[in-house]
Amino acid sequence: MNKLRHMSLFAHIVESGSITAAAQSLDLSKSVVSQHLKSLEQDLGVALLKRTTRRQSLTFAGKAFYEQCKLLNQTAQFAWHEAQQFNQIAKGKVRITAPNALMSTLVAPAISNVCVEHPELEPELIADDQQLDLHEQHLDLAIRVGHSKDSDAKQRRIGEFKDVLCGLPSVVKGHQPEKIRYIANLWQGKDIEHVFTNAQGERKVFATRASCIVNSFDTSFALVTSGAGVGLMPEFKLIEQSCELIPVFPEYQLASNPVFALYTYGNQMPLSIKVCLQAIEAKLSQAMV
Repeated sequence: MNKLRHMSLFAHIVESGSITAAAQSLDLSKSVVSQHLKSLEQDLGVALLKRTTRRQSLTFAGKAFYEQCKLLNQTAQFAWHEAQQFNQIAKGKVRITAPNALMSTLVAPAISNVCVEHPELEPELIADDQQLDLHEQHLDLAIRVGHSKDSDAKQRRIGEFKDVLCGLPSVVKGHQPEKIRYIANLWQGKDIEHVFTNAQGERKVFATRASCIVNSFDTSFALVTSGAGVGLMPEFKLIEQSCELIPVFPEYQLASNPVFALYTYGNQMPLSIKVCLQAIEAKLSQAMV
């Protein structure tokens, strides 16, 4: 690293015209700049500058060496500028994961709007009900329901939503809820239990066994809307689709599901991640209005 610093300072000395001018432009003392030049020439074993009290000039070796040092500084300036651009323009790849239910109903629509506003953004969306490791999968952002065990990632609550146990009127009305076919998502397992409360705080426990298990929210939604049984649907999905599904227990509600965003960035979150997170958070907020 010292070699690179020596080379950078040497280019500044040449371009400034003197050690004094270089020191002023770099906000360093003249003695520090002189020492860097001395160390550089000693390490190289070559004289780079011919200096008098009034002027300096490059030696033959110094001219050749300066051209490479100049390229070094130009490359550093270009790299610096390029890195700063990522905080001024949302661009590049962004890998985002979310459960199937939230990906199709929340994340994908939000990111679709972001892509229109930021055409240089290249999102990669991974729908998976498993909690993927952010580091192993090179993920920038994970949207999850409930707290996660991932201790390395920052977790920020971005909102909440409620699920509704619902089905078509022909399936729900006139039938005992426990005897209706239950369509479960894979993460729910076979044994199902839900705790509902009403406006008076009274609890109702509903327990059954899944008659059909699917690994995709879209499949679950298709089965329930086709009359195959009842299942959990996000409340905002029912409002958005204006579908005919009705709640199994209209006087009762399930508890809210907190939604968290997980990421491994500190205070310097890239703009590309920031705009995606803001869009998802706004979409969730709008959905619950």
